[in-house]
Amino acid sequence: MPYYDIAKFLHITGIAMLMGNITVTAIWKFFADRDGRPEVLGFAQKLVTYTDWSMTFWGVVLIMGSGYFMAIYAHIPLLDGWLLWSQVLFVSAGLIWLIVLVPIQIRQAKLALAFSGDDVGATYRKLSRRWIIWGLISTGPLVGATWLMIAKPS
Repeated sequence: MPYYDIAKFLHITGIAMLMGNITVTAIWKFFADRDGRPEVLGFAQKLVTYTDWSMTFWGVVLIMGSGYFMAIYAHIPLLDGWLLWSQVLFVSAGLIWLIVLVPIQIRQAKLALAFSGDDVGATYRKLSRRWIIWGLISTGPLVGATWLMIAKPS
């Protein structure tokens, strides 16, 4: 049983990393965008990239690796009930992140390198609004997956 307990610890750690990072990043990026100063926005945009690779990516790795280990170790069918729907929700959030959010972040990072003067431009502000909206949308499935993992409804 110690292997299962270690995997469970890693799973919860991954969830804390992922959910904590997406929540905190959204909050401080929202306030950086409201501040509007190019130097603040440029720094915030750089941190979005850093924290996505250091917290979000590795949180996902921990969640998936430990989650599949626990399911296989405990002989829980991967394609049944709550576990299937948890995976569907998790993958849908990941697809939103990869298809919508990462390209926005890349464009914003390139724009941030070219900031000059006191204005960051309409394109950057438009992308920021899209990033917040799609970020909130992608959080819904993660919250749902987390609930399913805890409640394990039949």
